[in-house]
Amino acid sequence: MTMSAAAQEGTKPSAAEMSGKQSAGMGDTDSTFVKKAARGGLAEVELGQLATQKASSEDVKKFGQRMVDDHSKANEQLKQVAAEKHIDLPQDLNAKDKATKARLEKLSGEQFDKAYMKNMVKDHQTDVAEFERESKMGRDPEVKSFAEQTLPTLKEHLKEAQKIAPKHQQAERSSGQ
Repeated sequence: MTMSAAAQEGTKPSAAEMSGKQSAGMGDTDSTFVKKAARGGLAEVELGQLATQKASSEDVKKFGQRMVDDHSKANEQLKQVAAEKHIDLPQDLNAKDKATKARLEKLSGEQFDKAYMKNMVKDHQTDVAEFERESKMGRDPEVKSFAEQTLPTLKEHLKEAQKIAPKHQQAERSSGQ
């Protein structure tokens, strides 16, 4: 008897969990987007902090600081959305971002600037595409709204990164010849 009572109680939380997921109104794509955005935001902040310490160029240092500021703010907004939707956010960098950070930590001066900015251009191209997709096709209104609100900032980051990156590629070419 106690077993079946425990089994019945066991089904109630699972039903509540199910309705929590349904009230998240989302499909897996919205939930996956939130987790990827959170992980990406963490990486932007950590790599931005690295840039403020290691960059040799003032524009790269400023860009790194902007990544820390803007992505910290976006991460806080995303945490609120995730909490409402009962989505557990990653607290750590994924293996790819850890490897990128480890590689950048070994570089210094112009080599760091070039590698960091190249990474930022590539990363923000991916981010802009993912946030555009979510803002158009997302099913959950809050997640979709977060993507729409964050997208202009990401586009600015991409534009700025594309402006800064070539300066450092040219500097390396002229010093390498």
